[in-house]
Amino acid sequence: MSEVPPEIDAERRRIVDELGRMGFTLPGSIVTRTVTCGRATCRCASDPDQRHGPYIQWSRTVKGRTVNKMLTPEQLERYQPWIDNSRRLRQLAHQLETLSLDALHTAEGWKR
Repeated sequence: MSEVPPEIDAERRRIVDELGRMGFTLPGSIVTRTVTCGRATCRCASDPDQRHGPYIQWSRTVKGRTVNKMLTPEQLERYQPWIDNSRRLRQLAHQLETLSLDALHTAEGWKR
């Protein structure tokens, strides 16, 4: 069996190092919405620029269902980095899997 090429191992170490520095992660995404309330006499009924909001929602999937939680602007500021970390975590996991496949193919001499 061949050794893992140094450039692949160096990239693996870089990814593992970044994972080690990562803080909390939250799945999901942030959506900011404005809404029409449905009352015929409300200002939002006749003027789309007068809709209610903006409302900040954190959306995620739990047991196959979408769950929304309203956030304050302060909560958004506090937790947006955690949501960004979750996205980065998925990217890094994909990169690590790709590198692992490269290392496997190289080590075993398999064609890609």
